[in-house]
Amino acid sequence: MRNTRRQLLGQLLVSALVSPFIARAASAQAKYPERPIKIIVPFPPGGGVDLTARLMMEPLSKELGQTIIIENKGGAGGIIGVEAMSHAAPDGYTLSLTGAGTLTAGPHLRTKMPYDPMALTQITRLVRMPFILAVRNDLPAKTLPEFMELAKKQELRWASGGIGTSQHLAGELFTQMSGLKMIHVPYRGTGPALNDLAAGIVDAYFGDPATLGLIRSGKARAMAVTSPQRWPVLPDTPALDEAVKGYVAENWYGLAAPAGTPQPIVDRLYAAIAKVLAEPDVKKKYDESGLTPALLPPAEYVAFLKRDSVTWGDVVRKGNIKIDE
Repeated sequence: MRNTRRQLLGQLLVSALVSPFIARAASAQAKYPERPIKIIVPFPPGGGVDLTARLMMEPLSKELGQTIIIENKGGAGGIIGVEAMSHAAPDGYTLSLTGAGTLTAGPHLRTKMPYDPMALTQITRLVRMPFILAVRNDLPAKTLPEFMELAKKQELRWASGGIGTSQHLAGELFTQMSGLKMIHVPYRGTGPALNDLAAGIVDAYFGDPATLGLIRSGKARAMAVTSPQRWPVLPDTPALDEAVKGYVAENWYGLAAPAGTPQPIVDRLYAAIAKVLAEPDVKKKYDESGLTPALLPPAEYVAFLKRDSVTWGDVVRKGNIKIDE
């Protein structure tokens, strides 16, 4: 009987000590956000990932009532930025944009990841879009069939935003399915790759919608897109499927938080983002930039990530792609 009473008193004491902390945590979640939120963009400025965050920054700040701070932290195909986020406190004040290279392809490319992609708190997929195969202005090939013929005669140099990025894997899938021998030139982000494409240093580039700026300014030409059909944003540009049957590659960007982020915070963020991206003015800006809002609730997003991992895992194994540790 005495032991039972002692155990009961002990439990009551622990409860009395812990309850205030639980109450304060619940109160903090209910009031979230109470200070500025940092969103890490794991690539340099100028790319589609960066644009996705910046188009959302102002309206999301208004919706949440707090300042949104964008921090560009590039390197290692996006891994460095996402790793920095993964070490932050799971309180909803440090988030990161993500993509195939940092979540679904990365584990197949590296013997060891600095974080567990599926252990991160997944908030939502933000946007989806095809890749654009763009070429330098003075490339002799003017059409997709001419490009394919030229690539058979000489080794063209094609750029991506880095080894293991979704751009790289989309290009790798193209060379695998077409049988073309092309030289991959990886860059540390979209911006540097676009600069060298405009300068004619590389022949082609598998890129995201940030490439549209060069195309619309006449500094590069769109040769093809990777969607199943022609893309309304570039209606006169053929789909690669027209030359390589069955070729489809989809690009996407999502938002993640550190592992253990409380569900009420995830729900608050998802609801706010869904509201913002549904606003006509915001949606129009995304559409004009070639970024199609494509939100998925957290559970559906996790299921999507698992499917995407299988897709890119096959590409990585077939191409024997590895990243030096």
